[in-house]
Amino acid sequence: MAGRYGRPRSVLKMRTVAGQVFLLQVAIVVLLVAAAVAALVLQSRADSDREARNRSVAVAETFANAPGTAAALKGPDPTAVLQPAAEEARKRSGVDFIVVLNTDAIRYTHPLPDRIGKKFVGNVEPALRGGVVVERITGTIGPLVQAVVPVTGPDGTVVGLVSAGITIERVSGVVKDQFPLLFGSAAGILVLATGGTALVSRRLRRQTHGLGPTEMTRMYEHHDAVLHAVREGVVIVGGDGRLMLANDEARRLLGLPPDVDGRTVPELGLDPVTTELLDSGRIVTDELYPVGDRLLAVNQRSTDTNGGPPGSVTTLRDTTELRALTGRADMARGRLNLLYEAGAEIGTTLDVVRTCEELAGFAAASFCDLATVDVVEAVLQGEEPAAIRGGTEMRRTALSGEREDMGLQPVGSTLRFMPTTPTGSGLGRGEAVLETDLGDFTGWQEQDPESARRLVDNGVHSKIAVPLRARGAVLGVAMFWRSANPAPFDEEDLSLAEELVARAAVSIDNARRYSREHAMAVTLQRSLLPHGLPEQNALDVAYRYLPAHAGRGGVGGDWFDIIPLPGARVALVVGDVVGHGLHAAATMGRLRTAVHNFSTLDLPPGEILWHLDELVARIDQDEAFDPAEAAVTGATCLYAIYDPASGRCTMARAGHLQPVVVQRDGTAEFADVPGGPPLGLGGLPFETLDVVLPEGSELVLYTDGLVEDRRRDIDEGLELLRRTLADHAADLPEVTCEAVVRTLVSDPARDDIALLVGRTHRLDAEDVADWDVESDPSAVSLVRADVCRKLTEWGLTEESFTTELILSELVTNAIRHAAGPIRVRLIRDRSLICEVSDRSSTSPHLRQAATTDEGGRGLFLVAQFADRWGTRYTDDGKVIWTEQTLAAAPPPPHVRRGV
Repeated sequence: MAGRYGRPRSVLKMRTVAGQVFLLQVAIVVLLVAAAVAALVLQSRADSDREARNRSVAVAETFANAPGTAAALKGPDPTAVLQPAAEEARKRSGVDFIVVLNTDAIRYTHPLPDRIGKKFVGNVEPALRGGVVVERITGTIGPLVQAVVPVTGPDGTVVGLVSAGITIERVSGVVKDQFPLLFGSAAGILVLATGGTALVSRRLRRQTHGLGPTEMTRMYEHHDAVLHAVREGVVIVGGDGRLMLANDEARRLLGLPPDVDGRTVPELGLDPVTTELLDSGRIVTDELYPVGDRLLAVNQRSTDTNGGPPGSVTTLRDTTELRALTGRADMARGRLNLLYEAGAEIGTTLDVVRTCEELAGFAAASFCDLATVDVVEAVLQGEEPAAIRGGTEMRRTALSGEREDMGLQPVGSTLRFMPTTPTGSGLGRGEAVLETDLGDFTGWQEQDPESARRLVDNGVHSKIAVPLRARGAVLGVAMFWRSANPAPFDEEDLSLAEELVARAAVSIDNARRYSREHAMAVTLQRSLLPHGLPEQNALDVAYRYLPAHAGRGGVGGDWFDIIPLPGARVALVVGDVVGHGLHAAATMGRLRTAVHNFSTLDLPPGEILWHLDELVARIDQDEAFDPAEAAVTGATCLYAIYDPASGRCTMARAGHLQPVVVQRDGTAEFADVPGGPPLGLGGLPFETLDVVLPEGSELVLYTDGLVEDRRRDIDEGLELLRRTLADHAADLPEVTCEAVVRTLVSDPARDDIALLVGRTHRLDAEDVADWDVESDPSAVSLVRADVCRKLTEWGLTEESFTTELILSELVTNAIRHAAGPIRVRLIRDRSLICEVSDRSSTSPHLRQAATTDEGGRGLFLVAQFADRWGTRYTDDGKVIWTEQTLAAAPPPPHVRRGV
């Protein structure tokens, strides 16, 4: 009891005599029991050792002196005679083993047959001299005592030994059987002592509760102060049904007069329910009872529990205000939960229409019965919405919860909200509108009287219209309708609808902005990609370009190009810029332009990639000063040049995937183009691969978006691409493109995809003519004659004069300024191509000769008569080429394109 006043009580400082006597008797009994147990254990251990020694010696001597033991030791097979006898003696005597040994301590008998014939473990020297050896050892079966005695022959000599042993555990088991009796006696003594103490102190403890006079006085003072100070009513009713105590709070809650102590419960003047409860004395836990205008939480318990006086104690707590607060808290909690769920379910994608559908679906399932979302047309196009004016056109984007023929306009219909209606007026002000009773037709029906009548007839009775406002602009309007729930919308519902729509409007505006950026990126990207394929006869080309879906990362930087080169050659280019958005698209355009410019230099693919790598490194250095600009590092490119005259294809790549070569027999293999680092890393050259492509084979270039997918590994995508190309080796490039896209591309695409398929053509032998030229000025006339005959054979007599003039100048320059051998080649394609090659790496330069100069006008004349001219360097020299447009060019190859 002293613990009630905050003082911890020590067990050794109990203030009652009964408690002190109880502790003393318990301590004495415990000490006696402990001493008895200790003595018994020590005595048991000594007796066990003595008993083990005596028994092992007795058994060993008995067996050693038994008739026939000495004779058996001298016999031919002692083990056969002594083993059965030893085991029988061991079982009858209760020892753990009897072992017979020869004088060399070799066992003849043992309980375990596999030990027979092995050396005995123990001291046998005294026994060999005629003595007795007793040892305490720890063996494999535990602590034991073993004795070794000699076996003497008729002449008194030791002819063998006998050892018997027994474990301490076997001997001490009998003594341990006495422990239950001892502990039982001790427990009985402890119980008797405790019972006697309890009987002596029970009466005194019941009277004083173990407290002294000071503590008793303090307890009653504190009891009275606490009882009348707490904000909880306490009523105590005695066993005779009379009121024994009612604190101040109970008198206030029940409206009791001051002089009620001692009255019976029916005399208190309470309502019948409360009277019956207090008079019954039954157990009640947190039950609510209305008393007047109050709602009381009642707990009632009996006081005679654990020997207390008869009666009951009742506690009363006023929960009127708490109930009201709880109701408001529950409402606020439900409102927060609804908004939290809305945040998780609305705006999951950056798509305006999808976000509107999520808003309507969530509202119809959790807040109202019908929900519609109407959005300004400009928002659907990703544009900035203009200020809402009278009659602004909106499109119904989402509708959820509608039953058949409810009267609402369907999705996709166009609406113009009249400024004279409450909804139109609220839109103009940017404010929400609450219609609590649609059946009154307070003006909302003017928008569409027929539909309004059908809505009311179908049970729709209230509506909330909330403008979709985000960043100061009205994007549209969300309307919520209630029909199944008979309670109309109220101001709390209006506030909740405004918060719900405000969050959704931000998601819709984010989706609009993203759609606008994506549309801008797509527009920029398409403007930077080829709009048409150039005319050339080297390849039949088909391509596909698929920009990434707006919700899957946006437009990236994939690109491709087909560039005609001198000598009827064609360059195929595919590249990829890491990242998405406007920056990636703009960077792609810069790289494509750079590739076009570098291609005019007519450099090998490896050198073009080297120049492109240098350009990307400079771009990164320039943009490093602007933190808002992202680096271009990570761009990849594959550049291939195909020559239809020889069928030779030269390829180099910078961090790009390997191209695929498809043969006409259906064989598809990845070309082993040496790998180079992505553009912008610098420091390493780009190696090239030269292959000869047969007539009708296909060269397939692509970006990683075609083969990478989160549903499969990139190696699986590459193998799927190879198999698909092999299956369509005989199809036109257009059909092959369609099959590849259909097989490998998921819908929608997560990354940009560029695919380029080119089927090779070879120039006919009759369209190519070449001559070796001696390093002699007289050889020029011979070349002119041969060229004139060839042009006549081709039906190009009109081009003879110009061609003779061009070749004369080029061959003469080669003879004068270059090293032989010199070779001339004519190619008839879309244009007439003249090529003069030599072993010199010196490039001629066009200059304006003065009027007094005797030479220097050759290249000037070539430039005037040829449509195009230039120099191309080779591994062993250079080629100077010219092109002349033909009046009737051969028809173009079969070229397809698609996006």
